[in-house]
Amino acid sequence: MAEERTIFHKIRDKEIPAAVVYEDEDVLVFKDIHPKAPTHLLLIPKHFVASIADVTPETAHIPGMLILKAQKFAKEKGIDGYKLTFHVGKGGGQEVMYLHLHLLSDMKLEG
Repeated sequence: MAEERTIFHKIRDKEIPAAVVYEDEDVLVFKDIHPKAPTHLLLIPKHFVASIADVTPETAHIPGMLILKAQKFAKEKGIDGYKLTFHVGKGGGQEVMYLHLHLLSDMKLEG
């Protein structure tokens, strides 16, 4: 089954712009276009998984990797208090069917 391309696929593949604040070989981090806090970032893995509900033994490392990337990013940016959230499925508030981690903080990200 071919994966349905979402807006996050297009951001990942540089087909549409986003306010990217960090990128490496595993993850892309960008500002949420509808922020719920002074800092509201989305971390998406470069490897597609639709949702936490679709994680398999082969992709089980991805949620943990996103958490570690968020931890490292927050520490490097001096964000000492933050919330990390995965929304799972439509009923859990997941709007884009591409696994992603929300990083929210009352501290404003500089730059």
